[in-house]
Amino acid sequence: MSQQNQPPPTDVTSTNATAGAVVPTPSAPRRPHVWSRPTGDADDHFAWMRDVEDPELITYLQEENRFADEYFASHVSTIEQIFDEIRSRVQETDESTPVFNGDWWYVGSTVEGEEYGRHHRGRTLTADAPTSGSTTPDGTSPAVTSPTGTSSSATLADPMLLMDENVEAERAGATDYFDLGAFDACHDHTMFAWSIDTDGNERYEMKVRRFDADGTFVDLDDRIADVANAGTAWSADGSFLFYVRADDQERPYQVWRHEMGSDAAIDVLVHQEDDERFFVEIGETRSDAWIVIHAGSKTSSEVRLLASNDPTAEPTVVAAKVDGVEYQVDDWGDRLVMVTNSGGAEDFRILEAGVASDWTEPEAWTEFVAHEAGRRIIGVEPFESHLVVYEWRDAQPRLRLLFRDGTERVIDLGVEPHDVNLSANPEWTSTTLRFAMQSMTVPGTLYDEDVATGERTLLRRIPTPNVDLDDYVASRMWATSADGTSVPIDIVRHVGTPLDGTAPGCLYGYGSYEASMPPWFSVGRLSLLDRGFVWALAHPRGGGELGRQWYLDGKLEHKQHTFDDMLASAEHLISTGVVDPARLAIRGGSAGGLLVGACMTQRPELFASVVAEVPFVDIVNTISDPSLPLTVTEWEEWGDPRTEPFASIMLAYSPYDNTVAADYPALYVTAGLHDPRVSVHEPAKWVARLREVGTGERPVVMRTEMGAGHGGPTGRYDAWRDEARTLAFLLATT
Repeated sequence: MSQQNQPPPTDVTSTNATAGAVVPTPSAPRRPHVWSRPTGDADDHFAWMRDVEDPELITYLQEENRFADEYFASHVSTIEQIFDEIRSRVQETDESTPVFNGDWWYVGSTVEGEEYGRHHRGRTLTADAPTSGSTTPDGTSPAVTSPTGTSSSATLADPMLLMDENVEAERAGATDYFDLGAFDACHDHTMFAWSIDTDGNERYEMKVRRFDADGTFVDLDDRIADVANAGTAWSADGSFLFYVRADDQERPYQVWRHEMGSDAAIDVLVHQEDDERFFVEIGETRSDAWIVIHAGSKTSSEVRLLASNDPTAEPTVVAAKVDGVEYQVDDWGDRLVMVTNSGGAEDFRILEAGVASDWTEPEAWTEFVAHEAGRRIIGVEPFESHLVVYEWRDAQPRLRLLFRDGTERVIDLGVEPHDVNLSANPEWTSTTLRFAMQSMTVPGTLYDEDVATGERTLLRRIPTPNVDLDDYVASRMWATSADGTSVPIDIVRHVGTPLDGTAPGCLYGYGSYEASMPPWFSVGRLSLLDRGFVWALAHPRGGGELGRQWYLDGKLEHKQHTFDDMLASAEHLISTGVVDPARLAIRGGSAGGLLVGACMTQRPELFASVVAEVPFVDIVNTISDPSLPLTVTEWEEWGDPRTEPFASIMLAYSPYDNTVAADYPALYVTAGLHDPRVSVHEPAKWVARLREVGTGERPVVMRTEMGAGHGGPTGRYDAWRDEARTLAFLLATT
């Protein structure tokens, strides 16, 4: 598409008037229904869509899919071109850097033409052939050996296939959706607990695979149905496996203990969380000494510890729930460490207590790292000689090393907006830290760093064939929101794209649940950048990028700040000449779908196009019904609209309730039939209402994955084609 200033295309209208179009605009059945609210009765003749088993809903979704297929048929050449571009930028047959764990080297791989990955291990390594993508920033192969003794060109000398996800998907009859949830080794690495979901409803079946010394394996008779993807834990001797189940509202709430070799029907309930605000998860410490049961709501938490060598004992509560107090606990050898906001530490601090002390008593805990406003500590990862702190400061994630003598060091990755995370570091005694970073111009890059000296070794950069990374440039801008608050925006573009007000743009945002959104690299996004787009990532309040207060200022009664910040970001991109005022799109998913839906209904004239993926848009009706999945847990985030003041506050920004006849932007909406997080009825009834009231001349398109859930397609080729479809929509409508 030309980069010149153009009006948004109108080749496809709300009646789908493409050349040769034969599919009529869908029209959903209307059934009278009235919601009784504190703000007054509300008519909603699409309320019936809440019943996902209703045959008329399935018929309507199929009609919308046929309409979407007809729309995208007129853009098939663009879709195929973008799909081919994405594929050309991926090294389809590839292998990860080996990770040492329990006397084995573990590797993941992909094979050209296969949707899913394979998992391998071996006892020894060879460096005969370079690992794909193991290059230094200047493109040369590193000749150094990492401090772990692993050359960046190392591969398995004796690979043993642990699992081929493609084979398992075929065995399970998974044609549309396959997700490997758990894949966790017991402590001696002879058994793996693994779980699969084949329709996207997030109800997994768990199995156990046992390996003999020669690499042969058998899936044992130990099979457990209806398992939540909320962690697993093994006892020290491998006799017991712990797992989590969810209630009817999809809330993980029970921890169960399974004795290997027994029938799952006699598994033992270890813990049940009856407070509907709390989610339960389970895991193990890196030291393998403890099993950790964590129950957390949006505002408080409670941790139980169980010694892995005493698996049938009663778990011990570290600190009982207190409203407004959050904490997490991990093992640091002779002591426990706690990250908590207790004592007024809004952005959290770190405490410690001796393992030999009575750590259930508050006085056993002393401060190791004091609270510092604006430095939001997210978590700690203990190793024998040091702690790694993951934190956000100045809208940027970072890793900080803390040593037992109180000294510390921050891992420096430069000033360009980026993401950084710990990679696989399973060994408790390791003195080398493996971490991964990426940015909007740098693909995922893996490093080993010597903890003591700071010597850093580049192990691998994800290969991006046919891409010159120097063609792209990223930077940060700051917008001013309605109340004067400065809002960070990260932008990326092709170096040849002028910032003179002629470029099309796409602004992405989320802004809820204190979820901080670091910049990430995307080979799909390059198809937009190469066509002259500017892509921007807004960091509105409601996320956690600038500390806990940034989150608090964008939730409950302050939620409008999130939308104000997104709108201010859009206006800033326009006013500074970054994008063409007639060619700006916005995109978001789930709660980010609520964000773009609210922005669209509040300021429809500001945008040319909107992509709302599995959008949470019927917020008042959904959160008024505690019988629906996850509703009760959401009251601490949004408020309870069954009473004032939240009845009025939430009604003011609810996209569904504020949809009226208007000249709306082009709109592409996605949904998943089996989505347990944002039920398919929310996007479906929103689109039905938009069609009913009238949206002007621009297209409204909805596509539902009839065999998937919240995350859409799971196979990589399916996901690439899905993204190509979305990018083609943006190109056609901006």
